[in-house]
Amino acid sequence: MTRSAVLARVIRSGVEEATHVGHVAVCDADGKLVAVAGDPDREVFARSCLKPLQTAVALQLIDEELTDREIAVMSSSHNAEPVHLRAVHAVLQRAGLTTASLRCPPAWPLDPDTMAKSGRRRRELHDCSGKHAGMLLACVCAGYERATYLARSHPLQRRIRRATLAALDREDTQVGVDGCGAPIFAGAVRDWATLFARLGEPERLGSVAEGAETAVGAMLAEPYLVGGRGRLDTDVMSVTGTVMVKEGAEALTCAAIPELGLGIAVRAEDGGDRAVGPALIRALRDLGAITRLEATDLRDHARPVVLGGGRPVGEVLSDLSLRRPR
Repeated sequence: MTRSAVLARVIRSGVEEATHVGHVAVCDADGKLVAVAGDPDREVFARSCLKPLQTAVALQLIDEELTDREIAVMSSSHNAEPVHLRAVHAVLQRAGLTTASLRCPPAWPLDPDTMAKSGRRRRELHDCSGKHAGMLLACVCAGYERATYLARSHPLQRRIRRATLAALDREDTQVGVDGCGAPIFAGAVRDWATLFARLGEPERLGSVAEGAETAVGAMLAEPYLVGGRGRLDTDVMSVTGTVMVKEGAEALTCAAIPELGLGIAVRAEDGGDRAVGPALIRALRDLGAITRLEATDLRDHARPVVLGGGRPVGEVLSDLSLRRPR
């Protein structure tokens, strides 16, 4: 049985109605486990938390200077708000392509207001369309085949796999298929914390160091392009200006804390996102990575309200306690 820690508690009308359990790992760039809750060796797919590294690999091949907005949307799981779609189109235009070249599935926007205006599912509305546009631009610049850019055997995907293994100090890993159709890789929760510590110290990432530094810098410079309205990663980056956060599917969220030389990975065991914001902000506060005032500014994520009859009747809160291994 995998050991888990309580990440967050759901309080409704004064009663603890539910709990969410999961795992937290905090590592330095050497891979040393600095703090933990639950099982740091729980194997999970990186999902969209891999996007900064995927962007770093793509930037190795792209032979023109991109804007921070374009690079940030390549690393995003965006809401498909107009600002995100403009950036996706800009990346595709650099490649001389249209949205017809995207191979992510047609989707609805993540943002409810945008969804109401979208009319129908489209490929560019998929939250990963920025990543796919960046991959296509990399293929055009490198002279790679475009139609098969999602295949495991494609030279771009082989580059990403090599960079991932090198970043994790692993010789092999389980390969899966992400929701958008791209290859994705499994690793322990502590592996993804280590990766994010190294994204905060990009010189530790070898051949992709320059691209990683550029990707992280663009995400911090343009956090709204990474997620959008009401999103955890966008809001933490906007408030702190220094902590780089990336949300992923199945409730994995990671953060790089360059000022402390640390990376953190939070994973809710049930794959639901409700506990991740409270747990991440509690952990960042525990580590001294955010101030009390910053935590207050992030209250909507730290203590999201529970509604009853359309009115607040409770909250989701985290009293997570990190252990420091001996």
